[in-house]
Parts: sequence; C-alpha cells; structure tokens
Amino acid sequence: MVVKLQRPILVGGLGLSFSLWMLDSWHDSIVQVGEFGLLSALAVGGGLWLFQQNRPKDSLEQLNGMVVDRPTVESAIAKTETVINQLAQESENHPALQTLREQVAQLLLELDRQKIKVAVTGGKSVGKSTLIHVLEQNLETQNFVSLEETAPLFREVGENSDAAILAEVAKSDFVLFLTNGDLTDSEFQTLQQLKAANQSTILVFNKQDQYLTDESASILLSLKQRMQGNVVATAASPIAIKVRKHEADGSVQEWMEQPAADIQQLTQQLGEALVQQGQRLVWVTTMRKAGLLKAEAKNWLNGTRRDRATPIIEQYQWIAAAAAFANPVPALDILATAAINAQMVMDLGNIYQQKFSLEQAQTVAGAMGSLMLKLGLVELSTKAISTVLKSNAVTFVAGGVVQGVSAAYLTRVAGLSLVEYFQHQEIAIDSGTGLNLENLRQTLQKVFQQNQQIGFLQGFVKQGMKRLLPEVQPVEVLGVQKAVG
Repeated sequence: MVVKLQRPILVGGLGLSFSLWMLDSWHDSIVQVGEFGLLSALAVGGGLWLFQQNRPKDSLEQLNGMVVDRPTVESAIAKTETVINQLAQESENHPALQTLREQVAQLLLELDRQKIKVAVTGGKSVGKSTLIHVLEQNLETQNFVSLEETAPLFREVGENSDAAILAEVAKSDFVLFLTNGDLTDSEFQTLQQLKAANQSTILVFNKQDQYLTDESASILLSLKQRMQGNVVATAASPIAIKVRKHEADGSVQEWMEQPAADIQQLTQQLGEALVQQGQRLVWVTTMRKAGLLKAEAKNWLNGTRRDRATPIIEQYQWIAAAAAFANPVPALDILATAAINAQMVMDLGNIYQQKFSLEQAQTVAGAMGSLMLKLGLVELSTKAISTVLKSNAVTFVAGGVVQGVSAAYLTRVAGLSLVEYFQHQEIAIDSGTGLNLENLRQTLQKVFQQNQQIGFLQGFVKQGMKRLLPEVQPVEVLGVQKAVG
C-alpha cells in the first residue's frame, strides 16, 4: 500500500528531515520560513530542547510601599497612555480607542480634584444608609466630602456581583466597610482585597448597641486583632429605650426614646484622615485608576496580538507534526522540533514587541524544551495522545503518527505559553533578554493543564490525522486495526 503525500506541510516536513540528516554544520544566516521551506529553522536549532541558560529575573512594579506624589502619578498615567498609543499603532480602528483616550484625559484632570469620595460598603442590613445620613449631619468636612453608598455585598447569585461593586469602590478615595458583628470569611477576604489595592479603609463595627456590653467589647477586640488596622465601633441608629417616669400622684408614664447616634470616634478619625491626607488620597486613587485603565488597554492590545499570533502557532504546530512524522530517527525529531520552536519564538516575539536575536531565540526554545522535559509534559502528552488514538480505533501502521501529533501538541503548548508569558510583560519594552524561567515554568504548567481536556485532545488528534494521513481510513479486519489507502 502506498500513502500519497498531498499536503504541502508534510512535504515541507520531509524536506526538513532530509536536510537535518545530511547537514554537517550550521549556517550563520537565517531566511524566512514557510510551509514549503524551513531552511531558516536550521540556523536556530541543534539539540535546543536539552539546553538551558539562566536569565536575570524580570523586575516587577511594586505599588505597595511606593511613595505616591504627583510626579509618580503622572508617570503612571504616561505609561497608560503608552499602552493606548501602542494599541492605536497596531489597530488604528479599534472600537475601544476613543473611550480609552477620553478616560486617560480625565485622569489628568483628577490630579487637581478637590472633593474626596468616600465609599460606604458592606453586606446587607449593616446600616449603610443610616450611617451616611448621620455622618452628613455631623461631619465637619462634609463640604469637600462625598459619601457614596454601594449595593450590598455578598448577595445571592443573579444580583450585582461583588466584583462589579468592588470595581466601583476602587474609584473612591476612602472606604468605610461596615459589619454588624464578627467578620465572616467573605468579609475578611474582601477587606484583604481592599488592603492589597492600597485603599485606605476604616472597618466600622456598627450596631454595637444590639449586644451586651461584654459581648460588644469582645467582638471589637476580635476585629482589631484580625485586621491589625483601623477599627471603630458605632451605633448609627441605637435601639430605642423605654423611659419610665413616676409622677407625684403615683401614676407612671412610659414612652420610647431614641438615643443619639454614637459615631463620635468615627467622625473624629475620618475627619482627621481626610484633612491630613486628602491630597495624597486623591493621588493614590488616580494612580489606581491609571493602573486599571492600563490593564484594560493592555487586555485590548493582547486580544489584537493574540488574533495575529494564533495562526502563527497553528502553522508551526503542523510543520512540527509533519517533520516528526517524516523523520525516521528520533534524534532528528528533537532537532526539527527545537528548530521550529525557536523560529516560532522569534515570530511571536515580533508580535509582542519582545525582540529576540537568533541566540536569544535559541536560548528561549532550549529553556522551554528543558522545562517540558523536567515537568514531564513530553511523556504525559505522548501517553495521552496514544490513548486517544487507540480509543478512536486509529491504526499505528504509520509509525510516526504518535510522534507527529505529539510534536504538534507540544509546539502548540509552547506557543500558547509564550503568548501567555508575553502578555504579562511591559508594553513596548524590549525584555527579550530577561527571560524569567520560573514564570515560564508556571505558565507552561498552566497552559498544559488547560489543554489536557479529553474533548480538546480528541479534536486535536482528529485534525492531526487529517493532515498527516489524509487518505488513510481505519478499518477492522479480523478484530485487528488496519489502515487502507
């Protein structure tokens, strides 16, 4: 039986295999690759899966503890504008551009904002509305303070999500977080999120009057110990008390009397914080907004780049499949896959503004190959694909099918991992020389797990079979799987 090779990508793979087998030395120049010619890949390869070189770790922006002043915030806004400009350069008609530009212009105006926004948030029935009403009557700084109530947190599914509510809270300069008892796990986690976002917060233990004195003191102590921060007890709307008056004639008069709100400590601490730190609070909020806007713009930019990267990954995965399927010698499979992945590094790097030299691309491809071997991804993928092939009654008459599909799969994982890794790099900065192997290892594991679902593997194997054996159909003869053309 003769299987006809009608797919151009398979012809390219055979050509690569023959060239690798006959090649005695590596060339110093590189030319563009395609499905019909992969000579450029030869300059990149040479056992790169087994080569690993340590790189200096990338520096990460640390917002916690940063001194926040006007120049710092202006720098953050400028970085946000850089991302937006990069998006405009790569997708000049992107539908989000106008809104992004309007928002970044608004950030510059925010720097001189005088009115301080205070978000009053918490779960259901903790007294947010009542506290706002009382504060507006008693807060001496109310002329330059805006108290804004949020929707209740921790509600049932189907209502406004906590994430959406906290996104609104992030736009405020100060947060009053209300609870009416000891913290639940949900409340504690939310407070930790606010802390991580550098939001100045006072935890308000409201409705303390509903507890006995000893109970109230115990709860307040527990809150202070858990939060190790600013905690204040209040009673914005104390429970009415019964007043009894005995008259001279022996009669008794009774009525319900509403005690005054107990918020003195809160008004004092909040007022001092807003007066002393007002300008800094505005700057911190503006910087936080700049970071959120930058992340939004970067998501749009990454989406645009991913649309360009996806067909490149698909091209190289099937080139790798054809090369591995055609190579009769396992060692040549490694060379071919390494060469293909190294060229893919350069092409994807160009999309993500991570400019790699030939030597750097070799190092990245080698590091990824070494990580895949150490993590056991090569063995796991081969076993998984072999299982799928057997379960789908696919013959092994073509000995390179498993190797071919596995090579395509690993090339895809490598490509998607690079995309995921590049997406977290700073925009428009050449960081090709700063490969962080630990981050790359974590990304490889994450992407591999995401692409291990049986449904995906079955579809991937099916695509691979169509490309590698376009005319072979599985049949069963005497209970043995065979293939005919």
